[in-house]
Amino acid sequence: MSDDIQMPSCGLPLTPEQHRVLREHGTERPGSSPLNDEKREGVYHCAGCEAPLFDSSTKYESGSGWPSFFSPREGMTETTIDKTHGMTRIEVHCAQCKGHLGHVFPDGPKPTGLRFCMNGVALRFEPS
Repeated sequence: MSDDIQMPSCGLPLTPEQHRVLREHGTERPGSSPLNDEKREGVYHCAGCEAPLFDSSTKYESGSGWPSFFSPREGMTETTIDKTHGMTRIEVHCAQCKGHLGHVFPDGPKPTGLRFCMNGVALRFEPS
């Protein structure tokens, strides 16, 4: 029996941790993603459906413990209000499969001033 869980909407296999984050709105431990240290040029895709979400040129070191970007690709993400854990945050989803990616905060660098703080397990990096 496989440890992968089939995504009904896209049919891509997910690990249990990817399923917990993408489908159950979980969060990975800070500092646990190898994508934190990824410095190559390329594109970050949704691990749930392969949609291209972020370009490496928008990635920066936020010190948060999660891969951070100042801007997604146009039209590739959506947001909703998240009022869990006794706070109000803006949750970021893949526009294609609606998978939970992370949250966006207004403390990022120029030019947008935004920090898209993403769960690395929700992303797949493809180098150029």
